Amino acid sequence: MTTAPTPVPTPAATDHSGGAGVSGTASATSPTVPAQRAPGRPTTGRRRLRPRAGGWLATVPLLAFFAISFGLPAVAIAIGAFTASSDAETGAGQFTTDNLTASVQGAYWTALLSSVKLSALTALLGTLIGLPIAQAVVTSRYKAVREAVLSASGVLANFGGLPLAFAFVATLGNAGELTKLLHLTDHGWSLYSFTGLTVVYLYFLVPLMVLSITPALDGLRVQWREAAHNNRATTLQYWRHVALPILFPSLLGGFVLLFGSAFAAYATAAAMVGATVPLISRSIADALSGNVLVGQGNLALALSLDMIVVAALVMAVYLPLQRRSARWLS
Repeated sequence: MTTAPTPVPTPAATDHSGGAGVSGTASATSPTVPAQRAPGRPTTGRRRLRPRAGGWLATVPLLAFFAISFGLPAVAIAIGAFTASSDAETGAGQFTTDNLTASVQGAYWTALLSSVKLSALTALLGTLIGLPIAQAVVTSRYKAVREAVLSASGVLANFGGLPLAFAFVATLGNAGELTKLLHLTDHGWSLYSFTGLTVVYLYFLVPLMVLSITPALDGLRVQWREAAHNNRATTLQYWRHVALPILFPSLLGGFVLLFGSAFAAYATAAAMVGATVPLISRSIADALSGNVLVGQGNLALALSLDMIVVAALVMAVYLPLQRRSARWLS
């Protein structure tokens, strides 16, 4: 008597969902039945949750650094701005609004307006000058030109303080080389003025704009320009109706960056113009050092709070537009 051969399981009988599978006697020609997902057990849920958890854990060091470096000082500034100075004759350490009120009056208000005016003007000029330079770098056929300009921009954007002030005093000061060579004093030129300080700030703001706008210009697709030319659009029309609307949030972001850099600059202006041009950063230094009045440390904190409010208002305009630009340039 012969024994029937034992059936061998075929690959079609294997359940790809990880279960026990179908009958082992299924023939090789039988169609494979797709595995049914059990209700309440999503197959991809865990795969999605694990990367998100890992992403949050990766941001913990950055969030901790932000909280320590920016959060704690901001809280200390806010508390000190609404607290009477410890050197005050009466009410030391008590809640008061006198510091904030004094920070928006008289010479302090003039210094705040002067800083906002100088920062806005230099940021606008830096944006208008830096955009065509960056566009020339992006469209250049020579890689060496791009690398040289971007490298130089990185160096010049971080060149400031006393060395920058000395360089301009030796070049465009009252006894500077270019001043004597071109007789600029006869034409009313003065480096130690609002106009002179504007020229000095542009020295490091224009390279900073080139660095910040170059990635956005790289994101402009060639197909957009070709489509505009195929529809008989001129270069001016392309920039007006296509490129600039897309780049506008990035340009505004560069403007905000330049505005913040000029608004917080201190060493260059202090070494070059001193108190000739009133600036909020200079007023804070005077209040902290007691050059004008003794015991004005909390007033300096109130002036710092004014700077934070101005920066926050500028950022509130920039962030919504940046989201719009990211959809096009991503």
